[in-house]
Amino acid sequence: MSKPKDDTHEASTPATAPEEFSVEKILDKRTRNGKIEYLLKWKGYNEEDNTWEPEENLDCPDLIAAYESQFEITSPSVSDDADKSKRKNITEDNRARGFDRGLEPEKIVGATDASGELMFLMMWKNCKEADLVPAHQVNVRCPEIVINYYENKKQWYCKETVIELD
Repeated sequence: MSKPKDDTHEASTPATAPEEFSVEKILDKRTRNGKIEYLLKWKGYNEEDNTWEPEENLDCPDLIAAYESQFEITSPSVSDDADKSKRKNITEDNRARGFDRGLEPEKIVGATDASGELMFLMMWKNCKEADLVPAHQVNVRCPEIVINYYENKKQWYCKETVIELD
């Protein structure tokens, strides 16, 4: 079997020749010891076989780009007067937000206190649209997701030494 160029990772065991694995999907991302790692779902393997792999070992730029693109925040460009007037006529977006959407939380991808209140940027299962959700709601409704966020995404500082909790 020839190695597909865009979605494989090679691994070898001490007594065998290199074995080929194909990446089905990138599920998550973390930084460990200053290096980026991705959680991979392998084609033909069960969820319990998912593994964290360093970015430099991967040869699947299309899958990485697709994963990263779901977190890009884009702002609308102002191209002409018609677009400006349309935006002026929109007074408020009354769509449900946060837990009011009835979606199952997946993970926290960021945090801010710019509004004076700690808010988490929450991703939802089977949805590509994130919401800013007040931290006090997330802490009560899914504390394990908050713990996971702090364990995997934050660096802790102690005097002049950086301690990573990965």
